[in-house]
Amino acid sequence: MNLEANNKQVIYLGGGCFWCIESVFERLKGVEKAVSGYMGGQTPNPTYQEVCTGKTGHAEVVKIEFDPQLVSLEQLLRVFFSVHDPTTANRQGNDVGTQYRSAIFYTSDIQLETVNNYMEGLRNEGVFDQDIVTQVVAAEQFYEAEAYHQDYFRRNPKQPYCQMVVAPKVKKLELNFLPLLK
Repeated sequence: MNLEANNKQVIYLGGGCFWCIESVFERLKGVEKAVSGYMGGQTPNPTYQEVCTGKTGHAEVVKIEFDPQLVSLEQLLRVFFSVHDPTTANRQGNDVGTQYRSAIFYTSDIQLETVNNYMEGLRNEGVFDQDIVTQVVAAEQFYEAEAYHQDYFRRNPKQPYCQMVVAPKVKKLELNFLPLLK
């Protein structure tokens, strides 16, 4: 789903637990919505419990609706590649499984070209010591995650996972991307 007719765009980003990605991107200027969900698997209407088994093939992703006149895709990618490790296959820290893979699901050929050029730039600059393993594929059916996953960090800031994993990513965003914050 590309919203270019309204001058808005959608891209889906997976970089580990969707609580982390959602909590970072909802703070950016130009991001109108950040919705946690599932994409890239074969099971229709998967539940969180099913996705956690690794058998559905889905990644935890966040649907990012943004206004490219307020925040560019390149800026979103810069944030994305700074708040997760794109060099580890099927894991982010202690979160292990295919559902935690690094993935970008694009919604237009222009997005694909932008993503490929951005990643090539990262490789050419030697930003990461290891190869980038981020999957780049066309967007498929998006399944919105259960209501209790939406705005999880905002609603549960004292939860231990949020304090140990999500909060440091938000802090990193605040330190490194202040001009992009709402």
